[in-house]
Amino acid sequence: MDTAEFRKYGKEMVDIIADYYENVNNMPPKSTVKPGYLYKLMPREIPEDPEPFEDIKRDIETKIMPGMTHWQSGNFFGWFPSTNSFPSMLGDMCTNMFDIVGFNWTCSPAATELETVVMDWLGKLIGLNKRFLSFSEDGTEAAGGGVILGSASEAQIVAMTAARERMVAHLISQGICAEEAERMKSRFVVYGSDQTHFATQKDARIVGCKMHAVVSDENFRLTKEALEAAIEEDKNAGLVPFFVCGTFGTTNTTAIDDLPGIADVAALENMWFHVDAAYAGAALACPEFWPLAVGIEHADSFSFSPHKWMLTSLNMTTMWVANSMHLSNSLGMSCEYFLRVKGDRAFVRDYCDWQLSLGRRFRALKLWFVLRMHGASGIQKHIRTHVSQAKWLEDQLLADGRFEMMAPTLFGLVVFRIKPQILVDSSMAPAYGKENCAKINAINNELINRIQDDNRVFLVGTNIKGHDVIRVAVGSTLGSHRNIELLVQVLKQVTTEIIGN
Repeated sequence: MDTAEFRKYGKEMVDIIADYYENVNNMPPKSTVKPGYLYKLMPREIPEDPEPFEDIKRDIETKIMPGMTHWQSGNFFGWFPSTNSFPSMLGDMCTNMFDIVGFNWTCSPAATELETVVMDWLGKLIGLNKRFLSFSEDGTEAAGGGVILGSASEAQIVAMTAARERMVAHLISQGICAEEAERMKSRFVVYGSDQTHFATQKDARIVGCKMHAVVSDENFRLTKEALEAAIEEDKNAGLVPFFVCGTFGTTNTTAIDDLPGIADVAALENMWFHVDAAYAGAALACPEFWPLAVGIEHADSFSFSPHKWMLTSLNMTTMWVANSMHLSNSLGMSCEYFLRVKGDRAFVRDYCDWQLSLGRRFRALKLWFVLRMHGASGIQKHIRTHVSQAKWLEDQLLADGRFEMMAPTLFGLVVFRIKPQILVDSSMAPAYGKENCAKINAINNELINRIQDDNRVFLVGTNIKGHDVIRVAVGSTLGSHRNIELLVQVLKQVTTEIIGN
């Protein structure tokens, strides 16, 4: 393909994307194909000769499109949103144009320095304490800083790795020999709650440590007291607490852990305190949510994913640390062909020392496009609109009288179920007694399954402390009040079909 063909097909591709976004709300949100559908449609080998763009375009429509669940639809309310936007796409195009491998400053100075700039921009927008920024207000270099990674799980593995090496150094400083301190790694323990994302357990396994899921309180929070008790139990068993994850907006309910209390325990035990705000961190672009984030200022690291709720396409997770030295101490390596900058390194960040892989894309360019083309006001409007829609949805469900909220609606997530009392008072009373949790769960799961089969809207369920509930995550870039109205209509209609009133 030469530049003339690229111009032609590139313009056609933009039209395809624009047409998709104009029409996606009219498509059933969930794919209904069966496993193996695409394998049956595809040839077994790559083509011997080049194929025309027209053939590929046709196959996207006839073969790929049927197997897509449309995350960008305003009728998609599953999991958490994946909020793309046109500025993000433009930034991705520019990133692909350069296609650098930006492992250090020398690779492309603009890639490193733009990342430093936009991470400080974003940190200030969400109200992070200045200890997480790369530069002080007077322009001098600070100990902290931010880095762009691929996922919240990756950010946590990076933090755990730094925490592990920091704990080894601490043990050595306490008089334990280096060899013994290294052997003790297998006794290191990561802490979170039973509501912490299951990726934390996977991350601990990757890092080679144990995971202790502490029972959350009645508000689904990890508390100071429960964490202290778990640590005491593990220390008595000869284990070494070294890392705790506090969550700002859990996946099940968007609960916020006792961050100030966790910070106190972490400081006392010399543990690394990481705050995972993968979804809800975007809400901190709105200052009215800052009071919910008290305690984050004491963390060692903080991360959230703009690809979830801040108009930026995958993959885009932002992570800040209070002291970047711990990252470079644990992940930094070098060799003669790296061409690191010598001398004054005040504006130099070799970000390969802040992440797991060496190679990295120029992802800061995409974030730069988003922050500039939406502006703080556009991002804030985006967040506030979804919070308002979620509150309206909650009001409608409560006014209906057949539903109960299972967690407070703090952001864009609404968690609810059909009231057990409604089932008892209906004609289904013999089958669904007030104390029969399994059958109450079954009827709520039936509601979820029927809505998914109906396929006008898409949502998922979860289980919190033994109760099967419905989750509605409001947040699509293309979503409007009309989509929420359709959701309410479907919920009411299908509930009536199930319980008969």
